[in-house]
Amino acid sequence: MNSIHIKYVDGGVTAPAGFKASGTFGGIRHSGDKSDMALVYSEKQGNVAAVFTKNKIQAAHIKVMKKFIQDGKAQAVLCNSGNANACTADGEDTAIKTCEMTAAALGIRTEDVMPASTGVIGVPMPIEPFERGIPALVSGLSASGSMEAATAIMTTDTLPKEYAVSFPIAGKNCKIGGIAKGSGMIHINMGTMLSFMTTDCAISAEMLDKALKTVIEDTFNQVTVDGDTSTNDTLAIIANGMAGNPEITSENEDFKAFCAALHEICIVFAKKIAGDGEGCTRLLEVHVTNAPTKEAARDISKTVVGSNLVKAAMFAADANWGRIIDAAGYAESDFSVDNIDVTIMSDKGELIVCRGTAAVPFSEEKAAEVLDREAVTVEIDLHDGTEEAYAWGCDLTFEYVRINAEYRT
Repeated sequence: MNSIHIKYVDGGVTAPAGFKASGTFGGIRHSGDKSDMALVYSEKQGNVAAVFTKNKIQAAHIKVMKKFIQDGKAQAVLCNSGNANACTADGEDTAIKTCEMTAAALGIRTEDVMPASTGVIGVPMPIEPFERGIPALVSGLSASGSMEAATAIMTTDTLPKEYAVSFPIAGKNCKIGGIAKGSGMIHINMGTMLSFMTTDCAISAEMLDKALKTVIEDTFNQVTVDGDTSTNDTLAIIANGMAGNPEITSENEDFKAFCAALHEICIVFAKKIAGDGEGCTRLLEVHVTNAPTKEAARDISKTVVGSNLVKAAMFAADANWGRIIDAAGYAESDFSVDNIDVTIMSDKGELIVCRGTAAVPFSEEKAAEVLDREAVTVEIDLHDGTEEAYAWGCDLTFEYVRINAEYRT
């Protein structure tokens, strides 16, 4: 899968052919300092796939989107920030109305508009901001509008998140682009993170769905910031086929190439979200190697990266490897704990802090130097198989508590 030539390209969600985007302030937020509505649009109807939160309580937009994409088709995404439209009495009706308004302005089917929301749960969603915002979004659509859209869907994010790659399929230059948001209430389990992706690769809805559900297992689903799975988690991708490649309809070499490119962009977004965790000072990556099963590797890595004690130690740049071993030990999967090695690493070097599930001498000063960086990796070698997996999170800081204590006030 990694043998194809995948390279970064500018343009984010509008990098693929035929896509435009925009962002605007409609008035959902109290202040106009930041936009609160985004629109992503394809010039032609495309095939679609999406995955959603496994939280039993789901935002209204998820229920509406699930209905709308049953035919495997879509042409636009309308997303607001500042209000989750979750646990509201008329949330679904409001979501449908916003889709009707957008469809009328674009001249497309209502069912081809995918609604999405992010923000505070339990607050009724007013329709007036959409009456003001949708005309501005449609008139502002641009092939260079990715950053505007990425900014509009942010909540507590400190930076907008966009990315795009190009890759060859059957002699055609295909692209996948996207935008994402996510900073807090992040314990992705799809099956408040949002990501909207676009591709000009021709691929059937069935194969698009298969690719998405395969790739997220080792990318988005391995991210945790605070252990809270949002009511709104949504990842959707539209494929409009405008690159001109023969449509991918089976699990052939072209499908593998598409999955490799999709995996690349999903890894980037996973790290961007984890590294922008609320109040964080460093990205934490946990890499489990030589595990008995892929499932065990995923479970252990995500359990360790989600441990509050590990996260707090990382904030202090403290090589308290006992917390790492402890977290690995309470992961639910079965594995041998008799011969575990733990290594910490960053751009300042690497240091073995545990060998054979036992203490080894190491320099605390060197360990602090390695850990006091913006990105840190913890390598856990189980010596109990051949499987591996990564998980991503961040440190736990005083600022995280402040942000979430004051989130509504």
